[in-house]
Amino acid sequence: MMTKVRLLIFLFTIFVMVTFGTFAVAYARGYRFDLRHFRFSPNGLLVVKSDPTGAQIFVNGDLKTASDATVSLSPGTYDISLRKEGYIEWGKRLSIEKEVVTLANVTLFRIAPSLTAVTFDGAVNPVDSADYSKIAFAVPPKTAGDPKAGLWIVETADLPLGFSRDPRRISDGDLTEASWEFSPDARQIMLTTKGGVYLLETGSFTSQNQTVNVSSRKESIVLGWKTEEKKKLTAQLSSLPEELADVLTRKASSVVFSPDETKILYTASGSASLKEGLIKSLPGSSTQKQERNIEEGKTYVYDIKEDRNFLVAEAGAMIRWFPTSRQLVYPEEGKVTIMDYDGTNRQAVYSGSYTAPKAFPYVNTSKLLILTNLGSGDSLANLYSLSLK
Repeated sequence: MMTKVRLLIFLFTIFVMVTFGTFAVAYARGYRFDLRHFRFSPNGLLVVKSDPTGAQIFVNGDLKTASDATVSLSPGTYDISLRKEGYIEWGKRLSIEKEVVTLANVTLFRIAPSLTAVTFDGAVNPVDSADYSKIAFAVPPKTAGDPKAGLWIVETADLPLGFSRDPRRISDGDLTEASWEFSPDARQIMLTTKGGVYLLETGSFTSQNQTVNVSSRKESIVLGWKTEEKKKLTAQLSSLPEELADVLTRKASSVVFSPDETKILYTASGSASLKEGLIKSLPGSSTQKQERNIEEGKTYVYDIKEDRNFLVAEAGAMIRWFPTSRQLVYPEEGKVTIMDYDGTNRQAVYSGSYTAPKAFPYVNTSKLLILTNLGSGDSLANLYSLSLK
């Protein structure tokens, strides 16, 4: 008798475990119990993550929950929006498929960001490094021998605990008529003046009377830098399907991989067509409108993981990656826009007087650096940090 009881308990335990295990797996795959039809229905899962968290999630205008959260939805197309007091509303139309997880990774930006002066004595021709970590600019002399005049560097990566780095001077003299460019690794700057060409270290100060004129080596130095950039780009393209790499090599200019190297920002230098299925896309891939026939002069983003190609700007746009790799910075006359990498959800984070397209993202994604005189006539423009979060 005891043996039969133990056997029944064992079988019942197995039955309960299998039943609950089946329900758990079905729930994880998006199935939900439909009380009206008294059955399990195959839903899709919308996972919403936001920075900052705690934003209200609306589906077709109805409040569902707060981020970060997972929302179960029956298959279909929905208007999803996120709202948080003090921040610009984010919205996008998403298609939900059964048993598929769709991720919405959202960055929210302040409605009224604050401006804080970074420079006070003028900032001439700010130029950023390829990795966005440094910006070089000249401070014009107010008097002969002005100790503030020269070439300066501001770093866009904050110190621990959120403390920002102050600009530092790396050379002296009147350089307002000069030009400069960063080396690919941002460790050097080539300074070109009427008197010659000089290489400066970005990590230390070098007085003009200590610099060495490298005019005779300028072409070889520039060629070396271009070769270094080409090697890096070639290595990045080598991991892509041959047909895609060929199009980007022959029919695209300004090819820039996102910071996490999952997407490619490029401007078409000629017409071409990207075939479907170049890369096997992932479940839950973007359902936003794409454009696989590229046209000369237009700017696109190709998503490597999802094999999707998006038109983000017409000809003449000056667009940079935002360090999240999910957004782009689009400086226009009179405003600075941040948009999703697929060209949707364009948010004007700054509207007003500034020197376009001089708007640079901070590496930590918390700020932009813009060049403006705040509309005050003929006064010198300075660099201001624009808080985004």
